[in-house]
Amino acid sequence: MADDVTCGQAVAYLGPSATAVSSDGRVLFAALSDARQVAIVELPDASAIRRVRTPTEPTGLVLSRDGRRVYVTCAAAASSVLEIDAASGEITASFPAGHTATAPTLSPDDKLLYVCNRFDHNVSVIDLEHRKELARVAAVREPVAAAVTRDGRELWVANHLPAGPANQYGVIATAAVVTVINTDTLQTEPVRLITGTTSVRGIALTPDGKYALLVHILGRYHLPAIRVDGSWMNANALTVIDVCRREVLNTVLLDDHWEGAANPWGVTCTTDGRWICVSHAGTNELSVIDGPELLKLLGRLPLGAFSNAAFFDGSSYGFYTTSTGEDVVNEPGILTGIRRRVKLPGLGPRGLAACGSQVYVTEYFTDSLAAVTLTANKDATIHSIALGPKPQWNEVRLGEMLFHDGRVCFHGWQSCASCHPEGRADGLNWDLLNDGEGNPKNTKTLLFSHRTPPAMASGVRPTAEAAVRSGIKHILMSDRPAAEAAAIDVWLKSLAPQPSPFLVHGRLSPAAERGQQLFKSDRVACAKCHPAPLYTDLKAHDVGSRGELDQRATFDTPTLVEAWRTAPYMHDGRYTTIEQLLTEGKHGRVNKLRDEELAGLVQFVLSL
Repeated sequence: MADDVTCGQAVAYLGPSATAVSSDGRVLFAALSDARQVAIVELPDASAIRRVRTPTEPTGLVLSRDGRRVYVTCAAAASSVLEIDAASGEITASFPAGHTATAPTLSPDDKLLYVCNRFDHNVSVIDLEHRKELARVAAVREPVAAAVTRDGRELWVANHLPAGPANQYGVIATAAVVTVINTDTLQTEPVRLITGTTSVRGIALTPDGKYALLVHILGRYHLPAIRVDGSWMNANALTVIDVCRREVLNTVLLDDHWEGAANPWGVTCTTDGRWICVSHAGTNELSVIDGPELLKLLGRLPLGAFSNAAFFDGSSYGFYTTSTGEDVVNEPGILTGIRRRVKLPGLGPRGLAACGSQVYVTEYFTDSLAAVTLTANKDATIHSIALGPKPQWNEVRLGEMLFHDGRVCFHGWQSCASCHPEGRADGLNWDLLNDGEGNPKNTKTLLFSHRTPPAMASGVRPTAEAAVRSGIKHILMSDRPAAEAAAIDVWLKSLAPQPSPFLVHGRLSPAAERGQQLFKSDRVACAKCHPAPLYTDLKAHDVGSRGELDQRATFDTPTLVEAWRTAPYMHDGRYTTIEQLLTEGKHGRVNKLRDEELAGLVQFVLSL
């Protein structure tokens, strides 16, 4: 039911993360992730705010074309999608969905609803007229955003992370992809993004339907991490894809010469196509890009024009020459003259919605919305809308904010979350120079990092506390107050594992139960190095994985908790599946297992 804001349930934080606005601009809907509520806000002055309680965390919402219904994804291992009457706030229907449902998207005729099931790696197709799910269509890895073409015949799905091995370089190296679904046949086709693309957060189609726009991080993992400025490590990027040809037109950097634009999150276009808007969760900004001018710029640039002039060197006014072998406009500052960076009043901008010249941005950490009025000839006008009382952060919340804050980094080029989205891993290898040069290591999840010392694949940091402080100094290239690192520690310690999508109603499947017995047995001996409950013995072992440039043969034994989420595997990210790891990597005594035994063992590890 809908509650008046004064008598809704008391919560510490609201966490607005996604938003939608009615076509007449009079009502706005916001998903309050932490409060487990949807806010219904009367515009323009938020004179009244009602809230609708949701059973679990709301992760996304979409408004029907007639403005009468709003559909809200509520994330869980078995998610639900709510249909809410937009006028009354009453929940009129609920549909089942997959693991961590998000990004609901309506067909142009409002008859079909598409839902990204992030950790099931698929998309639900829901028939709203007959109130049933028609199909689940496979994506690639962690679908988190989607956009439907104007004719409704294609759904463009953004996959959050790359799915390949991390130890390859050049044009065949790892990159996230877009899954294009034919909505008639439900056949799919991947569109590969450029090498190093990771942490894709948002996708939108231009109003004319000709181009798909994606915002993401571009990891320069083929370079040693000797600096952070000039987009040297992580660039923050906008990719433009030709929809008809299903080809990347080009990728442009959202960073400027002297200042990064950390963690692009949401992207949308104004209805007339004049402005492309991107929220920057790390620098608390809104990029406002002249859409027609951007397309003219990309049309004038020959493909590969900047592929050998990749990194602007602010100290010597020159360029470092390097290339990933792909056509990408690598130069920071390429958008100078056609993009404005609008500083927002709140912190943690994420979801976007546009109506006419108004753009609304959710501000996750300050429980607020920014209303930005765009004009062609003068600076944008900004109005802040409070969705509740000003939040009073405890140390956990402060640590979460700092972890995602690009201002902790030198000139805002990246944040801790750039390589560790949600405290996990970006799927890339990095040469961090903490154990020599030329031997990149796969990014590790930070879940349980404080409980499983030492830190880093080579164990070069004795504790996670030491690693956090070293990361601020040597990866973010910054000198920050000690209290900030301490707060980040507190937040990381608060992280809890997500239930595995391989569990059946929260329990091991019969095959996984058989695999558990093998895991514990002397016959296979997995539990010798990976004992419960942390599934690591906190020791280093030589498992024959030493690379040519590795300075040591032994590597830290990682926890297997959430192994289903942390591919690729091994210290150099060479294996994409647990089955590969067990067979090709010869971990444990698996060479004599029957096929069904191996399958059960894999199922158990993926269920942790």
